[in-house]
Order: sequence, then C-alpha cells, then structure tokens
Amino acid sequence: MSRSLYRFDWLMFFAIAALLVISCLFIYSADYRSGGHASGSLMGRQMVWALIGLGCYSAVAAMDYRKLSSMHWWIYLAGLISLVLVLFIGMSVYGAHRWFSFGGITVQPSEFAKLASVLTLAAWLGDPATDVERLKTFILAFVLAGVPFLLIAAETDLGSAMVLLPIVMLLLFCAGVPLRPLLTLVGAGVAALLVLIVWLRFFPDSCPFLTDYQKNRILVYLNVNQDPLGAGWNKLQSQIAVGSGGLFGKGYLKGTQNILGFLPRTVAPTDFIYSVVAEESGFAGSALLLGLYTMIVVRCMRAAVVARDTFGRLLAAGVGVLIFSHVFVNIAMTIGLMPITGLPLPLMSYGGTFMVSTMTALGLVQSVYLRRRI
Repeated sequence: MSRSLYRFDWLMFFAIAALLVISCLFIYSADYRSGGHASGSLMGRQMVWALIGLGCYSAVAAMDYRKLSSMHWWIYLAGLISLVLVLFIGMSVYGAHRWFSFGGITVQPSEFAKLASVLTLAAWLGDPATDVERLKTFILAFVLAGVPFLLIAAETDLGSAMVLLPIVMLLLFCAGVPLRPLLTLVGAGVAALLVLIVWLRFFPDSCPFLTDYQKNRILVYLNVNQDPLGAGWNKLQSQIAVGSGGLFGKGYLKGTQNILGFLPRTVAPTDFIYSVVAEESGFAGSALLLGLYTMIVVRCMRAAVVARDTFGRLLAAGVGVLIFSHVFVNIAMTIGLMPITGLPLPLMSYGGTFMVSTMTALGLVQSVYLRRRI
C-alpha cells in the first residue's frame, strides 16, 4: 500500500481536486440570482457527480490497465451500440438526440464512446502484430475513429465528434506512423476548412453538409454583428464577461454579465463556465485555471513517456490530447477565437456524464503511471 502511495501521481491528483473545488464554487455563482441567493441545487448535484467521479478515478487507477487490452473491442462495440440506440430511443432536445433519460438522470453516451475510441485505438496500434508503417493501418485507424465520428455528428453534436480527429492523429504519430501522410492530411484538412468558410461566407444557403444552426454559428463567428440578438448573443455576452474581468475580476458572486442574466443561465454553468470564472476572478483566476489544466496535460504526457508498454504510452497520450482538445476549444469559443460548439470544459462544466467519463479517463492515466517502468 505504501509503495502504491509513493508511486501515485500526486501532482495530477491535486490539480484535479483543485479544479473540482473551483467548479463547485463557480457553478454556485452561475446559479446565483441578483438580489437573492442561488438555490444551491446545481452545486449540490455537481458535488455528487464529483464524488462519483472520484470513486471511478480511484477504482480505475487501482486496476491494471493492461487487462483492458484484451477486451477493448467489446468496449468499442458497446460504445457504438449506445450511439446507435440514442439516435432512435434517446431523448430529443431541440431536435438533437444525444441523451438517454433514466428516472430524471440524463446520460450522454458520446462521452463514453470517445473514451472507448481512445482505448481501442491505443490497444490496436500498440499491438505488436499491427504494422504501423503500412497504409492499411493508417486507413483503418481513421475508420475506427470515423464510425463514432459519424454517429456523434448524426446526433447534431459536431463539436464532440471533431475531438476524435486530433486524437487519432496524435496516436498515429506516437505509434510511429510516417510523418508525411499525417502532414498531407493536415494540409488537406486546412484547405477544406478554408473552402468551407469561403463557401459559407458567400453562399450560406447552399451548404448541404451542415444544419441551419451549425451554419448560423459559423456565420456569427465570422461576423458577430450578423445576429447579435439571436445566434450571436451568447458569443457576444461571453466576450464581454471575459473582457470586463480585468486583472483580478469583479469579485465572487459579483459578475454582472452572469448575475444579471445577460449570459444565459442555461449555458453559464455548462459550456460557458469559463466566462463566469474570468469575469469574477479576472486574468489571475483564468491563469490559475489554465495552469491547473497544463499540469494535468503535462502529467498525462509524462505518464506516456514512462509507461511500461506501447499500449500504456498511447492510452495516456490519447487521454492527454482528449483533455487538451476540450480545454482549447471551450476556452477559444468563449473568447471568440472559434465558433460556438457546445463543448464542455473538463472537470468544470456542470454535468454528470462528462464528469464521470473524464475522471475515468484520468484514472486510466493514473493506472499507467502507477505501473510505470523504473
């Protein structure tokens, strides 16, 4: 027991614990009402999910991650089945089919499907029988990531689906795939993105690949004045909240954009929790938040470097890029550098499924680190 405690990555654990505490505090603030008090219900539920997440983190960390390499296909298949089922029997919200509802508790299977995809890609690419230098391996890796990508995109959750792209790219690179096809694919992706932006800018009504709300989000990103009271409202109010925080913020429970409801309370505790933090704690609080996330991602990469085997190395690296992608996209969209995607902020945004899946993923990294080579 003492040996396990000695090998435990305490820096990662303390960074996770700090983010969970900050999350509960600012979710309470996001639920606060001008002239009154918050009900505390959101904070209470977030605390429950955080405790469940810590339980999953501890259980997975105690388990030998190498046992998962023999069952990763079943985990991957279960993730795909859940994505298919949610399209047909899932709860519909504004036309999106992303959640199962069980007695008032909603579960979003895409979050677990992303982790299942990381696990399967890591196990398959880390298998000595997989020849990473063959073109077939390159193509099959994108097929493995592409199937959940298409199913998640069909839920009209393109933002979550897009996270799978940097994951598969990094895992291929770490597995030793030649750099040339990866760079070629990146160049093709950038060119396709530029074509899409130009297409939407001049022919917004003729793009068959995106839904109306997805096109509106991109158009608002290109020009927020196009619909400042509609599709551009959240983006505009978020930028005002972040910019008005100054160096040290307006003070806890004193953020006017949040408290007065300019930043909608439907999104303040979830996708835009960073805006609440930035407004009330300013640049100093934002820097602390980014420092904690940097610590977690760096420790994931350190676990990958010292991993005992290729599977562990790829698994820890995959989780690291999963966390980084969520943090980068979420904060970039709140300050107007990227279109609004609805991607939550790890360990901070309100929500049970994302909390449990994130803590489980980090528990896997801890398992890799505990069993590292000396």
